[in-house]
Amino acid sequence: MSETPGDWKLALATRLGALVIRALAMTWRFRIVNDAAYRTMRANRQPFIFAFWHGQMLPLLWRHRGEGVAIVISSHRDGEIVAGVAERLGLRTIRGSSTRGAARALLGVVRELEAGAEVAITPDGPRGPARRFASGALVAAQRVGAPIVGIGVTANRAWFLRSWDRFMIPKPFSRVRVAYSAPTKVMAASAREAEDEASRFESLLADMIAIAERA
Repeated sequence: MSETPGDWKLALATRLGALVIRALAMTWRFRIVNDAAYRTMRANRQPFIFAFWHGQMLPLLWRHRGEGVAIVISSHRDGEIVAGVAERLGLRTIRGSSTRGAARALLGVVRELEAGAEVAITPDGPRGPARRFASGALVAAQRVGAPIVGIGVTANRAWFLRSWDRFMIPKPFSRVRVAYSAPTKVMAASAREAEDEASRFESLLADMIAIAERA
């Protein structure tokens, strides 16, 4: 079957995007805080969820390249390039989001966790509101009994896009600091408790960003 014009344009954009990110990211210098806990779970083949804000995705795609983590990417057209770049960097993708394919994405996350895999979720993606913790990650974590590892990212020099999430692109040769939380269980049992849990995890990610800033 021949490719449509959209297919080859998408493939070209994905290939170029991956090349540009590789060239840029190879100049970054990483400072990592508290990665021992998740590495212990990984060594024990214990499933868990990485959670971080959508605007901080780019340096984490590079940081976790080649690790086979399954990351939830929007099914919208603008998610196609991100998914293609992630796969070229050695990550796996679960397609869907809170606004499109939510049930499919949740099922995919649960299946990955039940198989002992690691899953990455941007709980404010793909369209916001920014830095508000949507329920999908909490539901999946509680259903499987998997903990959440919150991540905060900062860079001493970065570009920020004029997008809803203020998407961060660390500049060449910048220092990128990444802080990981302790594995944290979801405790919600009712709708009110779910709201409280969302607030708790929003605070957790804010704390990780603050720790990364101080690193």
